Amino acid sequence: MPGPDVSPVAAGPSWLRPEWPVPAGVRAVFTLRTGGVSVGPFASLNVGAHVQDEPAAVAENRRRITAAFELPTEPAWLSQIHGTRVVRLDADGLPAPGADAVITAQPGRVCGIQVADCLPVLFAARDGSVVAAAHAGWRGLAAGVLENTVQELGVAPAQLLAWIGPGIGPRHFEVGPEVREAFVGAAQAGGARIEAAFVPNARGRYLCDLVALARLRLTALGLRDIHGGSWCTFADSEHFFSYRRDGRTGRMAALIWLAQTPTNVGR
Repeated sequence: MPGPDVSPVAAGPSWLRPEWPVPAGVRAVFTLRTGGVSVGPFASLNVGAHVQDEPAAVAENRRRITAAFELPTEPAWLSQIHGTRVVRLDADGLPAPGADAVITAQPGRVCGIQVADCLPVLFAARDGSVVAAAHAGWRGLAAGVLENTVQELGVAPAQLLAWIGPGIGPRHFEVGPEVREAFVGAAQAGGARIEAAFVPNARGRYLCDLVALARLRLTALGLRDIHGGSWCTFADSEHFFSYRRDGRTGRMAALIWLAQTPTNVGR
């Protein structure tokens, strides 16, 4: 699997820029693990404040990201719980805690998702009116976090674009039969394709293709413009944090926002 097309900022954060045909006013970026100040298992651009990294290092890493990407505001960091709750960013307030997806139609507000194997899925309306970010580990994916996000976006699925960011790949994501059953047992359609995302191994368990499952879910919703999904966090320790690989580790960020332009500033 190819490595990411890395874009460095001198002595600062490196990132992956999503390649998808979004309108000019939509901005998105995925941070890699290099270019920060954290040390040890969190080296170096850890954005997670919940992983026992030094708070001052996390704060500096977040400050560097805000500066490097010229973000209009600091991202609204969610308290993620592997669930399906979707929250909205308005002009002033921060999102309520305990959610795994965030939506905004407000220019200048930055949606942020933290990951280290789970899939980040970004959404944008074709007309640039609204964007969203969802955190899709297997639990949230099986429970419907993508479905809830699309419903809350309030845009016809055919008018949405989706980008699947780096997550653990199918060669490294071993799961038990209960994970397979969570998807296969609940399937209303496409059962054979869902089953194909689980390859049995010699240990009596399965290798799970999260990206394939996410694509099936998005396609079933009516999305046709789906991008990304080609990077494995577990296989590339140079660029990505991976909880499955390392246990105690940092978090990367998938960010999306609507740019403030002269026509929408002050609305």
